Amino acid sequence: MQLVTEENITDLAVQRWQTAHDPRTAELMSALVRHLHAFAREVRLTEAEWMAAIQWLNRTGQISNEKREEFILTSDVLGLSMLVVQMNHDFDERATPATVLGPFHIEGSPEVGYGADMSQGLPGTPLVLHGTVRDLDGKPVAGAVLDVWQADNEGLYESQHADVDEARLRAKYTTREDGSYCVRTVAPLGYTIPMDGPVGELISTTDISHFRPAHVHFLLNVPGFEPLITHLFEAGADYLDSDVVFGVKEPLIVQYEKREPGETPSGETIEDPWFEARYDFVLQPQ
Repeated sequence: MQLVTEENITDLAVQRWQTAHDPRTAELMSALVRHLHAFAREVRLTEAEWMAAIQWLNRTGQISNEKREEFILTSDVLGLSMLVVQMNHDFDERATPATVLGPFHIEGSPEVGYGADMSQGLPGTPLVLHGTVRDLDGKPVAGAVLDVWQADNEGLYESQHADVDEARLRAKYTTREDGSYCVRTVAPLGYTIPMDGPVGELISTTDISHFRPAHVHFLLNVPGFEPLITHLFEAGADYLDSDVVFGVKEPLIVQYEKREPGETPSGETIEDPWFEARYDFVLQPQ
């Protein structure tokens, strides 16, 4: 019988997890054990603190559902999500940078035409965001699908509205033969992450800003290219330098140009003042 002590518990636990049948699982779990034990030793973790952490994780799981991913939010505010993105998407400097998916993406957005209005009359200043999708050599990528989503003028996503049962501020646009796309929506606002759950509770005990700068999400998954998950941020928006999920990158900041009522790049007419923004996505080959 090998008696367990504070000195040998880590080695014993690592040895057990190294018996995992899958080599990668063995690597991941044994490293996790080593780092968790090192953390507990560094801070001299108390039993009360350990139990508080267990209860916090319990509440995080209990509040999560198909519309709310509190564990993704946890990863985001810890900077882990962006770290994983950076390590796994080391793109050419010419390619559009990747950022976090976030907890509010919904599968199955409706497919719409060039310049279609995904805001469908929701309040806000009209925004037309257009440009091209190209490869590293500047060649247009036709037929690329841009999955687009954003928050409304209250800073809420569709999944946060319990009474909304249809697509809201999300759509899929497809590039034309010349690689061009055109999205019509409303100018997004900066917003706070959900503060009514365990993550918000933890954030509120710090001086960390719980706001995100105004942005629109994009997901492009085009055959032959690396998948791209990214945001476009409004130049001059609040919180660009303090984004709670660390998602802001300088190449993703775009200028909103104010336009008077009139024709848009898609040939439609907007009867009120509106914003125009242009961005060219550049995809990394697989």
